[in-house]
Amino acid sequence: METSKNPAIVLYTPRANAGRIKLKIPYEMKAEREVFKKLNGTFYHYNQKLWSIVNTAENITHLKRLFGAKLKMQATEAPSAMPRFDPSEKIKKELDRNQQKMVLKGFSPATIRNYQYNLLHFFKYFETAELRTISKEQIEGYVFYLISKHRISEQKQNLVINAIKCYYEYTLEMPREYYNITRPKKSKNLPNVLSVEEVRQIISHPTNLKHKAILHIIYGAGLRVGEVLRLRVKDIRSDDGYIFIKDSKGKRDRHTVLSPVLLALLREYYKKYKPAYWLFEGQDGGQYSSKSIQCIFRNAVKATNTNPWSTPHTLRHSFATHLMERGVNIRYIQSALGHASTKTTEVYTRVIGINNKTLKSPLDTLYKSVTFDKEQNT
Repeated sequence: METSKNPAIVLYTPRANAGRIKLKIPYEMKAEREVFKKLNGTFYHYNQKLWSIVNTAENITHLKRLFGAKLKMQATEAPSAMPRFDPSEKIKKELDRNQQKMVLKGFSPATIRNYQYNLLHFFKYFETAELRTISKEQIEGYVFYLISKHRISEQKQNLVINAIKCYYEYTLEMPREYYNITRPKKSKNLPNVLSVEEVRQIISHPTNLKHKAILHIIYGAGLRVGEVLRLRVKDIRSDDGYIFIKDSKGKRDRHTVLSPVLLALLREYYKKYKPAYWLFEGQDGGQYSSKSIQCIFRNAVKATNTNPWSTPHTLRHSFATHLMERGVNIRYIQSALGHASTKTTEVYTRVIGINNKTLKSPLDTLYKSVTFDKEQNT
């Protein structure tokens, strides 16, 4: 294989609102690739042949320090934008049919909006064809077109496939083998987890009582950011000792733990702010924003000089991992997190399998009463 004399890692300068930093690591830079893979929060995008890490100023600084002259900055090439067009009557009719089915099936407004947008472009691509007669291979050809022409991510690829699947399954009522479309390889990366001490430093840092309460409830109850934003005052069931989570991921209601420490903090917060409906209100009385929570967390991470790769969701991962390290039954953790299956929760067993200091090797038992003479090692 022909290689460059002076290979370099290319870091594509992220846009201001980008969630991740993309990097291209040449094949021959195996040692550097292994170093990068050991960093927290790394991910390989098979379709784009690029690596990525969480987009923070700290990460960029760390990468520059780590790779020095081997790292080259390059402006991000914008992917080809999806074309804008006025949908034909045929497309409008199919979109209306599909929306009606999704509403009747109880899909969330956000899911309906995302699916309809992706189907709009799918219908345009096959506008001259009869949608019922399009083959599975043709559908996969469309997905390949989006990957090669518009460089869509694995997440976007799955969203497109889900939208098409929804249309063929519910609106056209086609057999499953027809819409069982090839998906991108699923990542097996371990979740990013903070130590107990790192969590303590981060959630204790804010001096603003509302900010402190938000970080405490994410970790203390294992919540997603969206679930925190949707919490109502009445969802804190202090008499029964739990927090009620309504319409979480997968439209499932659940109960999660309400720590006495968290309850005391929430009572202090309530007395000061007196929220009317939403537990955490914005300045104008509506729901608090996801962006504000991200900002609170980033400020705490930066001020405490803790793990720069973490995000608010890392607190949820840490909640689950710390419970598992204490020996809490996996089904209780599954219930608290709102996972549909224990298979999703089992990823945390892989985390503690690496980090759990209480896990003893059988070699320790075998040589429990044996001491080695230092002179034997010469």
